[in-house]
Amino acid sequence: MLPYIYAVMGFFERIGFVGVSANLITYLTGPLGMSTAAAAAGVNAWSGTVQVLPLVGALVADSRLGRYRAILAACVLYLLSLGMLTASSMMLTASSPPSPSPARLTLFYVALYLLALAQGFFGPCGEAFGADQFTPSDIDDLSAPTLRSSYFNWFHFSMSWGYAIATAGLSYVQDNAGWTLGFGACWTAMVLCLVVFLLGTRTYRAAKQPIDGVQAWVARVFRRSGTTPTDERLLLAPQPEGGLIAKLLPIWLTSLVFAAIYSQTSTLFTKQASTLDRHLGTETGLVVPPAALQCLIDVTFIVMIPLYDRVIVPLARRLTGHASGITMLQRIGASMATSCVAMAVAALVEVRRLRVARDAGLVDRPDVALPMSLWWMIPQYVLMGLAAVLGMVGLEEFFYDQMPDALRSVGLALCLSIFGVGSYASSMLVSVIDWATRVKGESWFSDNLNRAHLDYFYWLLAGLAALEVAVFLHFANRYVYTKKAEL
Repeated sequence: MLPYIYAVMGFFERIGFVGVSANLITYLTGPLGMSTAAAAAGVNAWSGTVQVLPLVGALVADSRLGRYRAILAACVLYLLSLGMLTASSMMLTASSPPSPSPARLTLFYVALYLLALAQGFFGPCGEAFGADQFTPSDIDDLSAPTLRSSYFNWFHFSMSWGYAIATAGLSYVQDNAGWTLGFGACWTAMVLCLVVFLLGTRTYRAAKQPIDGVQAWVARVFRRSGTTPTDERLLLAPQPEGGLIAKLLPIWLTSLVFAAIYSQTSTLFTKQASTLDRHLGTETGLVVPPAALQCLIDVTFIVMIPLYDRVIVPLARRLTGHASGITMLQRIGASMATSCVAMAVAALVEVRRLRVARDAGLVDRPDVALPMSLWWMIPQYVLMGLAAVLGMVGLEEFFYDQMPDALRSVGLALCLSIFGVGSYASSMLVSVIDWATRVKGESWFSDNLNRAHLDYFYWLLAGLAALEVAVFLHFANRYVYTKKAEL
């Protein structure tokens, strides 16, 4: 029964959270009236916070609360924040001024960052709590690692359905039926997530009190080093194969460009799509919301996860003899190379979009859809979906597996922080380039995208990704996997 509980819980949680995050840039540039550059930077800054806060949530869970209670706290925060977002959108809809008042903006941003805090607890603890159910009772149980590796694949498979519904369905509701109804649907999804989680309470695998596990690990660490434990030395302590964080840091750092690239799928990709012909056929009259294209990433997950887990892994296992077919670092490296190709494709599509705008005489008419189909953007979304199948799942499994048992939520939080810092880096890069290019003329991120140069930005990211692959390979080839028996 446990796999079904986690699948349904992850499904509803993604609907609730992604229903806000996927279309956030549209809300900021629409009802809140922000510029494209400011909205993109704002979304990236918030996304960075979303991915960094799990470090706090994981430490609190692994040292005090425990993962079960941390998930409960996350659900309560989710319901509070989504309720406040719904209320703020109602106030905004009813307001007569073209710009929202400071009080309404304050309510919106408090709700938005409470949502980030909720994800800070749920992100590392929800997935780690599920993986804990596949932890072997002793180190001789060789089937648990294989089952756990498969668990990470299928957990993302179930979440992808939630992503798809949120990006395609809820974005359509928000664009056509109103933001209040859309945010209210997110709140309802989180109620269902909490109910499902509580229904499984009696079936969950019992675990030791978290503080005991952490203290026991710290005691072993400092008995070896002969020092007194302090907070600043907790994760830098000597290990059989070197300092824990020092050992993981090169992998963490060389994954940041991949994370920065992935953040474009919910910001600039969405703005790019908003300029194209989004009609679904000539007779239906349906218009595809720009954010709905993000569901292509989820469709890629839904198609590729079963194919990867049931076909590619067994085939690779016969060739390599490795339990997971390929190593975790090989999987991550492949994702970085794929993201590089995705950025190159995105740049080529943008070059064509700009040419169509010039040929159609619509350069100075950004409010008119270009005579170029939305479906031109399918390849870049699918490639980013493939990169996520390889990279996101690979990074999560890697950082979970390489941490001590008592700190596995922290391991997943470290993984999520990659995407947080990557979003911050993307935000800073957009802001700096916007300032530098605006001084010399037209910004690369002009509000009139027909005069912008997103293609230059995409080429820059593709070049950084190629460099990242080379540096990552250098460190990955020298990495020695941690044996759990030594922790």
